[in-house]
Amino acid sequence: MKELKNLKILYIDDESFIRENAVDYLSLYCDNVYEANNGLDGIEKYEKFKPDIIITDIKMPKLNGLEMIKQIRKNDKKTKIIIATAFIDVDFLLIAVELGLIKYIEKPITQDKLLPALKLCIEDIIEENSIYKIDGNFTFDTFNKTLFNKNKKILLAKKELLVLDLLIKNHKRAVGFSEFDSYIWHGEMSIDAIRTVVRDLRSKISKESIKSISGIGYKIIDNQGI
Repeated sequence: MKELKNLKILYIDDESFIRENAVDYLSLYCDNVYEANNGLDGIEKYEKFKPDIIITDIKMPKLNGLEMIKQIRKNDKKTKIIIATAFIDVDFLLIAVELGLIKYIEKPITQDKLLPALKLCIEDIIEENSIYKIDGNFTFDTFNKTLFNKNKKILLAKKELLVLDLLIKNHKRAVGFSEFDSYIWHGEMSIDAIRTVVRDLRSKISKESIKSISGIGYKIIDNQGI
């Protein structure tokens, strides 16, 4: 499952033993695994880390899994979501379809249940993602997180890659400074820090590829100048 390596997974369960074991297991395949212990915590971690895949329990304190997913789905139809549950009924399955869930897994969670579900998520992500064309001859492989100039791979520093990835994921709008701060610097960003990263990115792509939006943040310019 090498395709999981660069993805971000959020695992949500109020039972610490189950959650910790799952996180340890997922970390064997993925470099970016996060955890939350209830639905409210799940919402906070989702907003902070913007995971590609969410695996969540249903029965949890403060906010149950289905209500949490409903909140996420108000503005996000793309994040892949897997439900882990000890009970299955017809009403639940109807709700699962409406919420666009990838799959449900009956507890206890085992490797032979989890890996096929993750494989479905990966297939969906690959199908949805494509090569994003940036201004000029540059392209960005959104799944493998790789920048190319024609067929030549361009090496990026970690924060340069994260900034470019965030800009491309939100290419239809400007990305605010607070989003860069939350997604990359986790509350410790300075304006000089983001300016430096953007300056370095522009030197590797082009000055016109990233537009400054006064008082807001930055926007990526695609190959059509949109």
